[in-house]
Amino acid sequence: MISYGKVDAGYSLEGKTAVITGGAAGIGFATAEFFAKKGVNLVIADLNPEADAIAKKLGAKNAGVPGDIRDRAYRQKVIDTAARSFGGADILVNSAGIVALEKAEVLSESDWEKTISINLTAGFMMAQAFGAWLIENGRPGCIVNMASQAGVIALDRHAAYCASKGGVISMTQVLALEWGKYGIRVNAVSPTVVLTELGHKAWDGPAGDAFKKEIPAGRFAEPDEIAAVIGFLCSDAAAMITGHNLLVDGGYTAK
Repeated sequence: MISYGKVDAGYSLEGKTAVITGGAAGIGFATAEFFAKKGVNLVIADLNPEADAIAKKLGAKNAGVPGDIRDRAYRQKVIDTAARSFGGADILVNSAGIVALEKAEVLSESDWEKTISINLTAGFMMAQAFGAWLIENGRPGCIVNMASQAGVIALDRHAAYCASKGGVISMTQVLALEWGKYGIRVNAVSPTVVLTELGHKAWDGPAGDAFKKEIPAGRFAEPDEIAAVIGFLCSDAAAMITGHNLLVDGGYTAK
């Protein structure tokens, strides 16, 4: 059962430990920065070979584990690193992901499979490994899966990405249903375009300006806005929120 411990208006995360996949760049890194400011111990899992150095820049005791989240042995290594370094972890943020932009009629099988394997399959397997560790050790915890507005609406040239993120949302709901009795909360966050380095590269210019006109808020999201939402969902202030997909889209999907 998920217990009630009174609302913490300060959203304290002090002393918790978080595993963040894709934590060396983009939304993952913004989340790592946010968590570090909140006193969270970090284990950054990322393809970047400098993952450990990046983690330690945010705190000397933090750890980074370079590798491919699709690899089962690597996922276990990440869990083992958290256990060895901090006695375990309280939070998993599944932020690793890719996008393949292509018309549906010419999207290659390899791009489809790679997108599904990273965004959905590997994300589930990472959550599975983390959840199993929590259950085995009798610990509550929180998982936040990075989905997208593309998981609830159709976007042009996003067939594989939309399919993967829709799957992430459904997977999130099932894990919340099954694991609530263990005190494990599982939620998804679905942003609009986020102005990471890749977001700027893809959307700076006329196409981005046109897209922003379709968003009631009139702009795209900043990485630290998404990080703040993730931080809230991982705090005790959100103790009654599980199985939810939180849209951070400036009202785009409200149309």
